Amino acid sequence: MRNAVAFVRNELGLFFGIGTALLWFINGTTWVSDLSHPGWAAILFFWLFMSILWLAFGVVRHADALAIRLGEPYGTIVLTLAVIGIEVAMIAAVSLSGKAHPGLARDTMFSVVMIVLTGMLGGTLLAGGLRHNRQEYNLSGANAYLGVLVPLCVLTLIVPRFTQSAPGGNVSSLQAAFLLITSAGLYVTFLLVQTGSQAAYFLSPTNVAPNHDEPPYTTTTHAALLVMTMLPVVFLAKNLGKLVDHGIHTLNAPPALGGFLVAILVLSPEGLSALRAAINNRLQRTINILLGSATSTIGMTVPVVLAIGFFSGRTLELGLEPTDIAMLTLTLFTSVITLGTGKTTLLQGVVHLILFAAYVMLIFDG
Repeated sequence: MRNAVAFVRNELGLFFGIGTALLWFINGTTWVSDLSHPGWAAILFFWLFMSILWLAFGVVRHADALAIRLGEPYGTIVLTLAVIGIEVAMIAAVSLSGKAHPGLARDTMFSVVMIVLTGMLGGTLLAGGLRHNRQEYNLSGANAYLGVLVPLCVLTLIVPRFTQSAPGGNVSSLQAAFLLITSAGLYVTFLLVQTGSQAAYFLSPTNVAPNHDEPPYTTTTHAALLVMTMLPVVFLAKNLGKLVDHGIHTLNAPPALGGFLVAILVLSPEGLSALRAAINNRLQRTINILLGSATSTIGMTVPVVLAIGFFSGRTLELGLEPTDIAMLTLTLFTSVITLGTGKTTLLQGVVHLILFAAYVMLIFDG
C-alpha cells in the first residue's frame, strides 16, 4: 500500500496529464469553438501550458534516471532524444492540424538553437563560474557537436533564404529531399560515433564524483513511464497550438513568438538539469545536454517536417529572415570561440546572456 501511494505521488504529473488529455478529448472541440472571451482563452492556455510543462518535467526525471542507470554518454542521449522528441511531436501535431503557419518548424528550431546556445549556455556558464571559478570539459566532444551543428544550421536555416528555386525562404522539392537525407544521415552518423569508437570524447576529462540519488524504479519501468509521459503531450500540443495561434492573431504579436513559446516549454526541464549539473561541477554533462539538444532539434525536426510536407503537400518555409540570420551567425561564431579551449569562465556566460537578451528583444522589434 505504501509503495502504491509513493508511486501515485511521484507520478502525479502523469495522472494529471492523462486526465487533462481525456477531458480535452471529450470537450476540447467545444472549448476552443469560441475563444472571443480573453479570460476563457487565457484559462485554457494556462491549463494546457502547465499540463505539458508538468509532463515535460516527468519526462526529464525518467530520462535522468535512465542516464544514471545507463551511464554516459548513453544517459544524456536518452535525455536529449526524449526532450527533442516532445518538440518534434508537438510540431508534427500542430502541423497536421491544418492551421500551422509555414514557418512554425523554422521558428521553433531557431528558437531552440538560440535559447540553448545563448540563454541556457550562458546561464549555466555563469552559475558554474560563480560557484567554481573555472570549469573543464572534453574539448573533443564539444568540437564534435559544433562540427555537426554548424553545417546543419547553415544548410537548413540560412541557405534556403538565398536560393532562387523557391521564393521567400521556401524549399524546392530537390532541396527538401537533399536536406531530409543529409540531416537525418548526418545525425544518425553522429549518434553512432557518439556511442561507438569516440564515446570517450563525451566523457568528463576530470574525475567528478557523481551526485545523485538512486533511481526508484528499474530501468524497464523508467523507460515505460518515460514513453507513457510523452504520449499525452502529443495530443495536448495540438490544442495548445490552436490557442497560441489565436493569441498571436488577437494580440497582433510577432509570429516568431509561437516558436519561442514552444521552445521554452520543451526546454525548461532540460535547462534545469543542465544548470544543476553545472552547479555540481559536472560541466561535461551540461555541455552534452545543451549541445545535444541543439544538434538533435535540427537533426530530428528537419526530416520529420520535410516528410510531413512531402505527404501532405504543405508549404514549408525554412530560410530565416536577414536579422535572424545575423543573430544565428553571431551565436554560432561566439559558441565556437567559447567552447574552443576546454575551459570556461563566468565572463563567457555573461556574453552569451547578452546575446540571449538581444534575441528576445529582436522578436518584438525585428
